[in-house]
Amino acid sequence: MKNQKETIRKILLYIRHYWWLILGSLLCAAVSVVFTLYLPILTGYAVDVMVEEGRVDFVVLKELLVKMAVIIMITGIAQWLMNVANNRITYLVVRDIRRDAFHKLQKLPLKYLDVHSSGDLVSRIIADVDQFADGLLMGFTQAFTGILTILGTLIFMLRMNVWITLVVVLVTPLSFFVAAFIAKKTHVMFQKQSEARGEQTGLIDEMIGNQQVVQAYGHEKKALKRFDEVNKRLEGYSLRATFFSSITNPATRFVNNLVYAGVGISGAFFAIHGRLSVGTLSCFLSYANQYTKPFNEISGVITELQNAITCAGRVFELIEEQEETNNGMAEEKIENASGAMEIEHVDFSYVPDKPLIQNLNLSVKPGQRVAIVGPTGCGKTTIINLIMRFYDVDKGAIKMDGKDIRSLSRENLRSQYGMVLQETWLKDGTVLENILFGRKGATREEAMEAAKLSHAHSFIKRLPKGYDTIVKENGENLSQGQRQLLCIARVILCKPSILILDEATSSIDTRTEMQIQSAFQKLMEGRTSFIVAHRLSTIQSADIILVMKDGQIIEQGSHSELLAKKGFYTNLYMSQFAG
Repeated sequence: MKNQKETIRKILLYIRHYWWLILGSLLCAAVSVVFTLYLPILTGYAVDVMVEEGRVDFVVLKELLVKMAVIIMITGIAQWLMNVANNRITYLVVRDIRRDAFHKLQKLPLKYLDVHSSGDLVSRIIADVDQFADGLLMGFTQAFTGILTILGTLIFMLRMNVWITLVVVLVTPLSFFVAAFIAKKTHVMFQKQSEARGEQTGLIDEMIGNQQVVQAYGHEKKALKRFDEVNKRLEGYSLRATFFSSITNPATRFVNNLVYAGVGISGAFFAIHGRLSVGTLSCFLSYANQYTKPFNEISGVITELQNAITCAGRVFELIEEQEETNNGMAEEKIENASGAMEIEHVDFSYVPDKPLIQNLNLSVKPGQRVAIVGPTGCGKTTIINLIMRFYDVDKGAIKMDGKDIRSLSRENLRSQYGMVLQETWLKDGTVLENILFGRKGATREEAMEAAKLSHAHSFIKRLPKGYDTIVKENGENLSQGQRQLLCIARVILCKPSILILDEATSSIDTRTEMQIQSAFQKLMEGRTSFIVAHRLSTIQSADIILVMKDGQIIEQGSHSELLAKKGFYTNLYMSQFAG
């Protein structure tokens, strides 16, 4: 309940930015309610002027009908304006929440994204926000008019007859007790439903993105079994949430019928004794309907709001996650780094009780080429993550040009690096836009020159529209090798001080790899370079080769020096070239 109140408070903080729309909506709701409640009075007058045969006052009746027509028209316009305002409020708030959630994604540390599936994050920003929008819109549309209708009818009824009004007031609290009881039950179910939906979205995203692997390894049955299990849980939570929420309306309708019956019976007694006219009784019965109707609507709104608040809570959890700390000071900046790097007594682990890197020391001079080799899981990519500050060290320090990289802003630090990874990433846009992603303000000519150096120019010219060809999401209309060539062109355009190549040519054929290596040789001239590689043929010219095992540098030296030692590196080398 405390979390619920906190979520509602956060929603109200978003809504308050649009107070003028809320004011307009309330004003329109008030106009709509007042005229809607005035209509039964006119109806009552109309009944009274034509109670007996031959005694119908057509002049008065005509005036009443004209008034009723005008009132109905004004009410319709007010309701339309109110709905426009409510829609505007809802989708402005949804826009703001989605914007804040997406902005937060850009600032979250890599470790958060490592432990949360992309499908769950997508579900929070898309599906959960949509569910929240539905509940919020219903809340605005029905809650405003509902509350005003209840208050308005009570005022009108009190003016007409206090005793009949008392009957109404004494019976209606039952609706609140019923709605409150069911709301508590539904909140838990909606929460579990939302979590299960996020898990299902994550699974679907995972399976669609890796369908080739799933089919290649005959994993379809296991994938279906896993999906059925998640789907079954979602079905169970959804059915229970729907069941509890569906009880609300019939239960409140039963109470409302009691109210109507109470008004009819008590009003009949008053009419028999001449204390109430037939027209006034018909007006009272109309008010009884109008008074009880909002309770049905509000009970439905409460159910929708339970779901909406639950979904909003999941989105706010994301928005309030701890951001990546910057620790950057204005005076601590590096422009055009020389490339000198020092790793001093560094300890690091992804999981606290599972040490990975311990007491790592390394000194890299400007312009040196450092290759990092070793078996899978030994910590090669982890070193790259640490020098890029995707993760911060647990102990020790990493320095660039003598400055602790933690004293620099991440933006300033990363502007010194150019990076090509094994896993390529291309954005939805043209080939040219993907290359220009490497450097802000670069020209088309510079992008084309970078493409020529990376040997991407020839295949780009063969594309339907050359550099203006649209690249689909993550480059699905290009081969893996072509995607990697574009990523290499992007980093060549960047002209970084320090170059990082993490299995950069792993998806390229041997002939193209030789051309790329030639391009890299030119690119690495005068630049400090870190090269992570499994194929030892690509790093033989490195100044320093670091051989890693279990998070430790166990050997260090040039290719010829390490071969002469006949140690672990020699075994790795011979395993690849013994044939």
